[in-house]
Amino acid sequence: MEPAEFRPTHRCPLENLNEAIVDSLMEFRLKGFPPAHAQAAIGLFITDRKPRTRSLITSVCSPPIIGVPVDEQAMSGGTVVANEQSLQDELNPFLAMAKRFDIASDQLGLDHGVREVLRRPDRELSVAIPILMDDATTRVFTGYRVQHNFSRGPCKGGIRFAPDVSLDEVRALAAWMTWKCSVVGIPFGGAKGGVICDPRELSQGELERITRRYTAGIMDILGPDRDVPAPDMNTNEQTMAWIMDTYSMHVRKTTTAVVTGKPISLGGSRGRTEATGRGVMISTRDAMRKLGMNPSESRVVVQGSGNVGGIAAMLLHREGYRVISISDMYGTVLNENGLDMPAVMAWLREKRRLEGYPDADHMPNGEQLELPCDILIPAATENQITSQNVDKIKARLVVEGANGPTTAEASRTLDDGGVMVVPDILANAGGVTVSYFEWVQDRMGYFWTEDVVNSRLEQIMATAFEDVYTMSKKRKVSMRIAAYMLAIDRVATVYRLRGVFA
Repeated sequence: MEPAEFRPTHRCPLENLNEAIVDSLMEFRLKGFPPAHAQAAIGLFITDRKPRTRSLITSVCSPPIIGVPVDEQAMSGGTVVANEQSLQDELNPFLAMAKRFDIASDQLGLDHGVREVLRRPDRELSVAIPILMDDATTRVFTGYRVQHNFSRGPCKGGIRFAPDVSLDEVRALAAWMTWKCSVVGIPFGGAKGGVICDPRELSQGELERITRRYTAGIMDILGPDRDVPAPDMNTNEQTMAWIMDTYSMHVRKTTTAVVTGKPISLGGSRGRTEATGRGVMISTRDAMRKLGMNPSESRVVVQGSGNVGGIAAMLLHREGYRVISISDMYGTVLNENGLDMPAVMAWLREKRRLEGYPDADHMPNGEQLELPCDILIPAATENQITSQNVDKIKARLVVEGANGPTTAEASRTLDDGGVMVVPDILANAGGVTVSYFEWVQDRMGYFWTEDVVNSRLEQIMATAFEDVYTMSKKRKVSMRIAAYMLAIDRVATVYRLRGVFA
């Protein structure tokens, strides 16, 4: 059967594009059509879509097909665009994680069987989320929860709400959580969740209904000893409170340890909000010492101004670093003499955007990563440093505050150029570390002071950095590959000790 003989039945406005892609591609795949025919039938200009939308097509319609025809002639011809495939593969977060996994596994001499176990997620769950909207219509959203590995303990990982959430993205983030927990030595495996929606277009009531129905849909695999979610992109402590309450009502008892990142009044931990940014600051400081760099003479560029970028910039400012640039989704501010970070953050809290901040120059976000600086902290989202812009990066040190901000191809270029990169699975592990502290405190019913939390976080982050740095020097590999080697070896050791349950 030729691709032109079938058509998708789903139609939607642009804002619902991702849900329609999932529905339409799954419709064709379930009918047994090959991936190329399914993609051709959709007829999307994927080269005009966001990278994570292209990743969504790949995740539903695997193995990935390179090009999508855009007219009837192309549909019957099965056009393939090699450059699009190359870029699509580079921006696919799961493929990026897999490449690094393979390099580290080769360095470790990991046997084939263990590689196959650690490469694959242990469990993937997709749920339909029907919601009664404020206008009395019903919409069905799609949610995912991926548990990558629970050999070392309960799964741990955030839940994000975004219009471009994809299964491949969630898979990659779940795997990164496994390695992140392992590299800092906390007894968790990795998981991640997401719902395809745009929170900016939803009311508070609609967000609550989505959260509660999503929780009900995945709660068979949740629990303090099974899987413990946390906030992520576009979710917060209120989201976690809704999840905790929904779970507690189903199990008929208050179970605060089922999530972390909660309000302090519901069993949250002091220091949790600042933890990821604090971990980035600690990693930056330790890397600076190894490189012999002076904080007061170092120019810092921070991409992002939220709980990671904004807090990291503030803490680095307090430590005497010269933060010259910071950004949000609306633009970038720059002051070569150094930003007054308390004033910047006060402006951001009041105005909710950096636009109009008076004591700095303003520039488009696309130019920020290319600014001359000593330290670059990408703390916004994934796929920011790619093969397309890596040659313009001028920093001597890159500290990854976001998950997956540097593609595998760009990483190799930075390594070849002598740039030290403190990888995401180490640099931003402060958040999951204090989430672990919160889980411990909830389970024992005794809560620590913020000084105790910060002190214990410092100890764990500093130890992990030294372990990774030592591995890097010993095996003559980059910090990223050293972190993967350390993390994979620890998980593999536990797997061998436990054996295979028959």
